[in-house]
Amino acid sequence: MSDERVLMTREDMQSLEAEVERLETVDRAEMAERIKAARELGDLKENAEYHDAKDAQAVLETKILRLRDQLRRAEIVEAEAGSDTIAFGSRVRLRDGARELDYTVVSAVDADAAQGRLSVESPVAKALLGARAGQTVEMQTPKGVRRLEVVSIS
Repeated sequence: MSDERVLMTREDMQSLEAEVERLETVDRAEMAERIKAARELGDLKENAEYHDAKDAQAVLETKILRLRDQLRRAEIVEAEAGSDTIAFGSRVRLRDGARELDYTVVSAVDADAAQGRLSVESPVAKALLGARAGQTVEMQTPKGVRRLEVVSIS
């Protein structure tokens, strides 16, 4: 696994710790019951329920390992308030051609572009970091150069 730091707020870290706790206790117990019930159905070689349950268990364990790795690499960063440049925690309004977009720059753990939460580690956020209102930033995309105008920062 990587040794690269994962930026997150204290709240993100607490949320991640709670999710790992739930996965390791509640979800593991439910998975054990599911495997036990499937095992009781008979011959394991031809038991689709058992194989599905074992596959689901592998997915669960992989998720736990991935989240534990994020926690191990976590670096707590507090949002920078009142800055006139885009930084972690900034709320920004951007103009992308005729469209206006609103984003908050957040940790990768809390990112959800559809909800307006842009990962600080994303290419768009990396291009925006340090920009001021009124500036236009350019970033290379597979379709060519994309220009985003910073309308406002709060």
